[in-house]
Amino acid sequence: MKVSRTTLPGMLVIEPDVFGDDRGYFLETWAQRRYTDIGVPEIFVQDNVSFSRRGILRGLHLQHPSGQGKLVYVLAGAVWDVAVDVRIGSPTFGRWVAAELSVENHRQVYIPAGFAHGYCVVSDTALFAYKCTEAYHRETEIGVAWNDPDLAIEWPIADPHLSAKDQSFGRLADIPRDRLPSLGS
Repeated sequence: MKVSRTTLPGMLVIEPDVFGDDRGYFLETWAQRRYTDIGVPEIFVQDNVSFSRRGILRGLHLQHPSGQGKLVYVLAGAVWDVAVDVRIGSPTFGRWVAAELSVENHRQVYIPAGFAHGYCVVSDTALFAYKCTEAYHRETEIGVAWNDPDLAIEWPIADPHLSAKDQSFGRLADIPRDRLPSLGS
């Protein structure tokens, strides 16, 4: 497996080994020992799958407290996946990293707790899967506007389709600092 460290501490892009032949392919999407060895020591407690069509953008989401680390990947289609460091005191606060995840490239991204996360669908449809280190807690959910001008995220679509919830999110700068995670928490 190939592991690439990103400019955001703890965030990894993982390319699992894929074993293919004329019948198709096989890959291991998670193995506790192997992932611990590469820097993902988390215990995952919940798996989720989301189906979306081209132009759908989901995010940017996080939870605090009860932060969720996530291991994300695509089962069908392709997405542009984005993580933003929103940890108060982090030297990379407000910076983002993106990666294209697809059924063809088999990439995974590990996003530690304390990062806002979102993605947009760049194929006709996409089946997006993710493992979480904490259960979903609606009361601790926080959102950041996908088009926050201070973040200047380079999304590959100009006019995405958003949920009402995602449309309501404001700028990162407008979130009270006590609502955001801090470095080391």
